[in-house]
Amino acid sequence: MRLKGVSVGFALTGSHCTIKETLPQVKLLVKEGADVIPIVSNALESTDTRFGRAENWIKELKAVTGREPINTITGAEPVGPKKLVDVMVIAPCTGNTLAKLAAGITDGPVLMATKAHLRNLRPVVIAISTNDGLGLNAKNLGLLLNAKNIYMVPFGQDSPAGKPNSLKANMNLILDTIEAALQGRQIQPVIISFST
Repeated sequence: MRLKGVSVGFALTGSHCTIKETLPQVKLLVKEGADVIPIVSNALESTDTRFGRAENWIKELKAVTGREPINTITGAEPVGPKKLVDVMVIAPCTGNTLAKLAAGITDGPVLMATKAHLRNLRPVVIAISTNDGLGLNAKNLGLLLNAKNIYMVPFGQDSPAGKPNSLKANMNLILDTIEAALQGRQIQPVIISFST
């Protein structure tokens, strides 16, 4: 078990098209021995889309982790003072969340949990999923790539012809990225190619 005894805060944001491929990674972390504390953004918790109903995502997350997700700012604030997690994961991390994190904005449970966790100088793993990673959000990505205690799940252009500014992490590399981050290392290569 690769994460036995490790507490993982797993925060999901509203990149609804990526949730289906992210939830199996939560299951994998649990299987590998991690104690996973789920955190959800307001968008994930309250928005039904063509990709799925919010209540079903929450129900599955509860079933996998055995915990009620943290879904409020006040619920997320103790993550730091109580040192609840060893590593924080934001997956999928929307462009909106990426931009707010880079700007130091704390207006929801995911950002509060992350900010509270970072105050302890502990690692944050980000798995981006954004249509503007090479557009307006490129500057925010650059800031976070160079920020202390921030580690990126390897990412690349998921649809260069159809969506040239879109970037998405390879969710299958979340576990490997966590292991490296816990050792203070960024997994390499950071920029990968998706087969087209």
